[in-house]
Amino acid sequence: MGRGVLLTSNLPQLQNLIKRDPVAYKEEFLQQWNHYNSIRQIFKINPDEQAQHFKELVAFISQVATCYPKETADFPTQISTLLLESYGILSPDTRKTLLQNLVMLRNKDVISSIELLKSLFPLLPRTSSSTLRSYIRKTILSDIRVANVRSQNHKLNRAVQAMLFGMVERGMSGEVVGDKGKLRAMNGPTTDREGHNTEEAMWAVILTKELWKKGVWNDGKSVSIIAQGCFHPVTKVQSAALHFFLGGDEENEDSEDEEVDVRALHHRREINKKTRSGDKKLRKQLKSAKKKKYDKGPATPNFSAIQLLNDPQTFGEKLYDTVNSYDKRFSLDHKILIMQLLSRVMGSHKLCVLGFYTYIIKYISHRQLRVPAILVALAQSVHDLTPPDAVTPVIRKLAQEFVHPGVASEVIAAGLNAIREVSRRQPWAMEEDMLGDLVEYRKSRDKAVTSAARGLLKLYREVNPSMLKRRERGKDASMGLASGSAPLPYGHSAEAAIDIEGLLLLEDHLQQLREEDGITLDEDDESQWQGWDIESDDEEDDSESEDEWINVDDDEDNNLVLSDSEDEKEAKEGAVVDPQPSSNLARVSTLATTKILTPADFALINDLRMKAALKAVETTGGSVAKRKLATLEASMKSRGGDQQNEDDFISENDILGPRKKAKSDYAERMASIQKGREGREKFGSHKGKQNKAVPSSSTNREKARNKPIMMVLSSGAVRSKKKASLREKQQKLRAHINKSKKSRH
Repeated sequence: MGRGVLLTSNLPQLQNLIKRDPVAYKEEFLQQWNHYNSIRQIFKINPDEQAQHFKELVAFISQVATCYPKETADFPTQISTLLLESYGILSPDTRKTLLQNLVMLRNKDVISSIELLKSLFPLLPRTSSSTLRSYIRKTILSDIRVANVRSQNHKLNRAVQAMLFGMVERGMSGEVVGDKGKLRAMNGPTTDREGHNTEEAMWAVILTKELWKKGVWNDGKSVSIIAQGCFHPVTKVQSAALHFFLGGDEENEDSEDEEVDVRALHHRREINKKTRSGDKKLRKQLKSAKKKKYDKGPATPNFSAIQLLNDPQTFGEKLYDTVNSYDKRFSLDHKILIMQLLSRVMGSHKLCVLGFYTYIIKYISHRQLRVPAILVALAQSVHDLTPPDAVTPVIRKLAQEFVHPGVASEVIAAGLNAIREVSRRQPWAMEEDMLGDLVEYRKSRDKAVTSAARGLLKLYREVNPSMLKRRERGKDASMGLASGSAPLPYGHSAEAAIDIEGLLLLEDHLQQLREEDGITLDEDDESQWQGWDIESDDEEDDSESEDEWINVDDDEDNNLVLSDSEDEKEAKEGAVVDPQPSSNLARVSTLATTKILTPADFALINDLRMKAALKAVETTGGSVAKRKLATLEASMKSRGGDQQNEDDFISENDILGPRKKAKSDYAERMASIQKGREGREKFGSHKGKQNKAVPSSSTNREKARNKPIMMVLSSGAVRSKKKASLREKQQKLRAHINKSKKSRH
C-alpha cells in the first residue's frame, strides 16, 4: 500500500505529520482539500449523505488550517455560511461539530472575534437544543471577557454593542400586545419573523445583563441597549430590561442558577450505591437548595446604570407614555415595575414628568392591590425641584383615602408615612389646614399611628415650623422663628456661591508646604504663569496700536471718542488710587484660576474641612460648629458607601411603619417549619421498636402489662369478678381444673 493511500485513509496520522512538516505533506493536504470541496457540494444537496465523513474532513482542516493559511482562507466563511443558511436541515451532531470547529479556528487566531460573533449571534435565537444554546452563550461571554481582560477592547466592544442594539431595534416596529387577561395568551408572536425578532431582543438583553454583571461592560452604551429594551413591544423583553435597572433579576429558563430538584436527588440516592460520601454530598446539596430557596435578600437598585442613562428626561417621558397609553393592556405587576423605574429615574436625575402624578392618583386607594409599592414609587418620584402645585392634589388624595376614622389603624399609619416621605422631599406641597389635622393623630392609641404622626410633626418642626400652630412648634423652632430665620420658599435660593467651599484651606495648606520647602507662593505663581500674562500682552498691543494711530494722525477722523477705552482708563486710575482691598470684603481664593483641581485635591479639601471643623469644636464648642461637624461627617459617610442618599430610595417597610407582628407569608412559614425540624428525628412513635430485630409495634399483652392500675380496676373483667355469685365462682374453678388436667395429657 502506497504512502498516499495510507495517509488519506488515516486523517489523524496525516494531521500529526502535517503539523510537524507542512511543506513535505502539502500534496496530501491539497488532495484532502479537493475531496472536502466535493463532499461539501454533495452535502449542500443532501445533508444526510456522507455526514460522518464530512464532519471528519471539517475537523481535520480546522486542525491544520494554520499550516496552510492561503489555501484555507475561505474555509471559515464556508463553515459560517453553511451554518447560517442550512441550520434548519442540519442534524444536531453536525451543528455541534461545525460550531466547535468554528470556535477552534477562533482559538487558533485564524478568524477574529468579530467574525466569530457575527456567526454566533444569529444562531442563538434559532437554537432549540438547551445544550447547544448554553454552549453558544458561554462561548460568546467568554470570548468578550477574555478580549477585555488586560484593557478595554474598544473596537470589539463597539462592534458587539452595535450588533446587540440592532437585535433589539429590529423588533421595535411591532404592536404592543400586553400581558393582561386574554392578552397574556395572545402575547406570543403571530409570525415566525416576529418570533425571531422577539428571541433576538431577549437574548440581546440577557447577554448585556450578563456582561454588566461580570464587570466586562460598565459604560453608557451597554445601558442604552437595555434602555431601548424597556420600550420593546413584547412584555417579556420589557420585564427583563426593567428588572436590570430595578436590581431584581427575574428567574428564567436560561439562568445559570437553576433550582435544585430535591425529589430527583432523593430518587437518585435510593437507586445508587449507599455510601457515607454520598449521604454527605446529598445533605450538602439539600442544604444549599434550601438556603437558596428561603434566603433571598431584598433587591438592590442598579444605581450606576440609572446614572449612566443618556437623556434621562426623554427616557422618563417615554416610560410615562408607555404606561399611560397601554394602561389597559398591561397587568398591575408590570405597570408597577414601570412606575418604580420611572420614579427612581425622576428621583436620581431630578426630572419633572408632571403627568405621572395625575396618572398615579387613580391607584391611590387603601383597597388597591400592592398599594405599598405604588406609594413607594410616588414618594421616590418627588424631589426638591418638583412643583408643589403638582404634588398637592396627590397629598390631598392620600389624606382622603388613608387618613380617616373609617379605616384600620394600619391604613392610617401607611397614609401618614407616605405623606411624610412626600413632604420630606417637597415640604411646600402641604396645606396648612391639612397639616394641622394630620398632626392631631399623634394622640391616637395605636402605636404605629402615633409614631407616624410624630414623624410628620418632627419633620415640619425642622423644615417649615411656620405652618404649625404655635403650641406645636416646639422650643427650638419657636426660637428660630423669633430670631428671624425662615426657610426659603420654593424657587428661591440662598446667596450665590462665589468660591469653592474649603478652597481657602487648600490654598493655605499649599502655601505652608511651599514655605517649608523654601519656595514662596508668589514666585511659584509667576513661574507657572510665564507666557500667560494677559495684562502684559494687552499693554504691548496698546503700545503698538498707539504707534499705528500716530502714523495716521493727519486724518480727519482723529476726533473719534471711544467710551470703552475711557472706562478702562478710569478703572486703571481707580486701581492705582486704591491698591488695597477693602477690609470688610470676604477673602476669595484665586487658586481655581491658576490650578486645575484634581479628585485628589477635592479629597484633600474634604480632609482639611473636617480638621478645621474639629478644631473649631475643640476651641469654641458652639452649637454652630457642632452642627457643621455633624453635616461633614454625614456627607463623608454617604460618599464612602456605595449606596445613594438615604432619602433617595425607600422601601415598603418605610411606608407600612412598625407593626405589632407582621403576617408571614407561605414561604416564611415553611422556612420556620423546616428550621424547627433540623437536628430532629422523623415524626412518629418509637415505642416498642427500639430493641427488636424487626421493627414492630407492641403486643396486646405488653400494653395490658403497662396499663394503669386505676383503669384495670374499673375494667369490666375486674368488676365482673367482684359481683360474681358463689355458684359462678365454683363453675369457673371447675372449668379451670378440667382444662389443666387436659393440658397435662
